[in-house]
Amino acid sequence: MTMVLLAIDLALAAGLIALAGVSLVTRDPNRAVVLFMTFGWLMAFTWARLNAPDIALVEAAIGSGLTGALLLATINASKTSVDSNRAKD
Repeated sequence: MTMVLLAIDLALAAGLIALAGVSLVTRDPNRAVVLFMTFGWLMAFTWARLNAPDIALVEAAIGSGLTGALLLATINASKTSVDSNRAKD
């Protein structure tokens, strides 16, 4: 059983590092936000694995859910603003 848990822990660590790196180097803002949200969910699962369910719930709700939704709304609003400014010119 401990080998399975070790494998899960290593997969979580590798996934977090990979998602952090990919989300930092991607050029597409929508993709970066989706990767950030995925990172938040994986981080929430990591907190749950570390027996910290309160932090896991906060990370899932605020870290990936609310922040991700706000970032996506900001990206869409900025694209709309840029498009309307281009139409005026």
